[in-house]
Amino acid sequence: MLTTFSIKPCRFGDLFLLWSVCLLIVAGNATAADLDAKPEQQNRFYSDTKHGWFWYENPPAEDVETKRPPELSLNKPNKAPNLDTYSIEELWNMYPDDFQELLNVLQKKAVQTPSEQHILEYLTMQDIARRKALAYTNATMYVTQKYGQLFNVNHVYPTAGPGVTARVSMQQDEISQTINRAGNDHALLFFVSPGCGFCEKQAGILSYFVDKYGWQIKTVDISRNINSAARFNITITPTLLLIKKGQDNYMTVASGVIAMSELERKLYRAIRLLQGNTRGDTFLMYDFQKGSAFDPTSILNKGKQPWKNAK
Repeated sequence: MLTTFSIKPCRFGDLFLLWSVCLLIVAGNATAADLDAKPEQQNRFYSDTKHGWFWYENPPAEDVETKRPPELSLNKPNKAPNLDTYSIEELWNMYPDDFQELLNVLQKKAVQTPSEQHILEYLTMQDIARRKALAYTNATMYVTQKYGQLFNVNHVYPTAGPGVTARVSMQQDEISQTINRAGNDHALLFFVSPGCGFCEKQAGILSYFVDKYGWQIKTVDISRNINSAARFNITITPTLLLIKKGQDNYMTVASGVIAMSELERKLYRAIRLLQGNTRGDTFLMYDFQKGSAFDPTSILNKGKQPWKNAK
């Protein structure tokens, strides 16, 4: 059976009429749905026209009821203690936390009602606190002088002029000797980069160092030796790195330009660390300070309880 299709042209008026009928049907369905919806949902389309896919609104703030703490209630005024119930001896022997609490209360009492009696009570407490602090200071000076071998650091770190001169001389001698002895099996890697003005200044300082100690210093251009820079994680120039023969460990001496005296101190500490003569908790300590109050863990070797020596 042969079926024949035919297409007839549609006039503009007919097309307009068709669209009008469709819009009326859609509008009628929307109106019916809107009438069936709850009142708060009706006409929602017109109030929400500004909302899009990415529209954001802060959630409504919760209505948190603020309550006045019981201790701040204005209906029940606080009653400050009366100092007449305490004797001077009781105040003197009072535990510090209790004393501080009473002192704070009396201060507030004097501020609230600045009468002669209230202010006199507060100033009396202040005077007792001052005298207790003075007594503690005196007792502390007595104990540190009596047990100077335990708590006094003056014998290894003097503050008087002649003592300071002697201490600096001892430190410098130890630094120089350590660096001189380490020159045979230690070396410095000097990392530089093209156009680095700081590197040029540091190179001049290193020339004085070589003249004084005769060390071997290898200059490494990080732009040409990318693998070496990556191996030691060098990102800043100039950088000085200490290495020891036969060891994979290394120690950064300095990043950036440093003076000759600072270079010697930092290199001395790095050498002692690689040699195992110091640790992180004794990094700043010199050999002549071992066993003294400047040696953090030396107290563990005493094996005594110092407070049992008190009479």
